[in-house]
Amino acid sequence: MIKILKYSFYDLIRSRWSYVYFSFYLILSFVLLFLNNDLNKAVITLMNIIIILTPLIGTVFGVMYYYNSREFTELLLAQPIKQSKIFMGQFLGISISLSLSLVLGIGIPFVFYGLFMSTSIFNFSLLLIVGTFLNFIFVALSYNIALSTENKIKGFGYAILMWLFLAVVYDGLLLISLLIFKDYPLDKFSLLTTILNPIDLSRILIILKLDISALLGYTGAVFKKFFGTNFGMLISLMILMLWLFIPVIRMNIKLNKKDF
Repeated sequence: MIKILKYSFYDLIRSRWSYVYFSFYLILSFVLLFLNNDLNKAVITLMNIIIILTPLIGTVFGVMYYYNSREFTELLLAQPIKQSKIFMGQFLGISISLSLSLVLGIGIPFVFYGLFMSTSIFNFSLLLIVGTFLNFIFVALSYNIALSTENKIKGFGYAILMWLFLAVVYDGLLLISLLIFKDYPLDKFSLLTTILNPIDLSRILIILKLDISALLGYTGAVFKKFFGTNFGMLISLMILMLWLFIPVIRMNIKLNKKDF
């Protein structure tokens, strides 16, 4: 598995799209940090971009790498190597390479700006942790979709629809539900719906860390009461880990049943 991980990692690192991805975050972070006097505003802007763009890139890279390397994968499957090791190596290679581009793209301007000596290091650290989680989660989800769909066009379409639903449609449906049932107590409902979407959960974690939950109104007070404590932060990270482990476990179960 380690050899396959290294191959997938180096294959993606040499890709020009990895350099484009890295350069985008590098330039954006430099611009936001050096042209903005308020660090919290820079973090909020980065958050809004990361929680939308990172899942999209992870989804696209994951599903396209699976289909584009299918012939090479079938060649590996002809060897005495477990299916799970091959696909887990590819999954980790993709996720680590994308996460490295994200961390370096944001981290280098962070170092030049000298934020290691300020309290903002915790906000940036959470931003990088959340971005890394989203990379791993959406690569795993896209691999599950690709494994379940032989047709490349359908697989790519399902993957984009999955991202679109979690990034855009889900929030719209949630907002409509809150407006329709506004006369009822919706505290637990709001918490549950946030947990069921990794993008929303990541957004809430960063907002609470920046102490701007007042912008969320009454719902923000509920989130702060639950997620704002150290215990709540730990629970939130554990939920993100579940969002990662469940697709990975399903991927391995699917591989054991799939006949290549």
